Amino acid sequence: MSKASQYFLKSVMYGLIVCALIQVVPYGRTYTNPPIVREPSWDSPETRAIARRACFDCHSNETIWPWYSRIAPVSWLVRYDVDEGRKELNFSDWQNGAREGERPDKIGREISKGKMPPFQYFPTHPEARLSEAEKRRLIDGLNATALRR
Repeated sequence: MSKASQYFLKSVMYGLIVCALIQVVPYGRTYTNPPIVREPSWDSPETRAIARRACFDCHSNETIWPWYSRIAPVSWLVRYDVDEGRKELNFSDWQNGAREGERPDKIGREISKGKMPPFQYFPTHPEARLSEAEKRRLIDGLNATALRR
């Protein structure tokens, strides 16, 4: 066996050992959702349906945890995204605009600029991709929802 082949096999072996060892790091291993405290008074079922499809996995306490969220280091990234998403805007713990992330103008800007849902979310959640018409309906619906305090 050549030195290059030996080096490659050792690298693969060490890589597998590292992958196995990082599975014991506990961050990102909580797959339960906190209780729903208070949802917004949605302006329509359509607004809620679009938000559920495109936003709820990170911005609610109704996260559907995919299989890959159980494998480190991906589990760390998923957990971080959900924690940050809930901290910024949580449709299951609605504070009537108390958090800056709940301001309709900020939500609308993020959606219209294409920042939300984020691009890296689409490969595993193609249903979250919104057409321009759906983006407009979601923004208008969230604005109307915010007025229904």
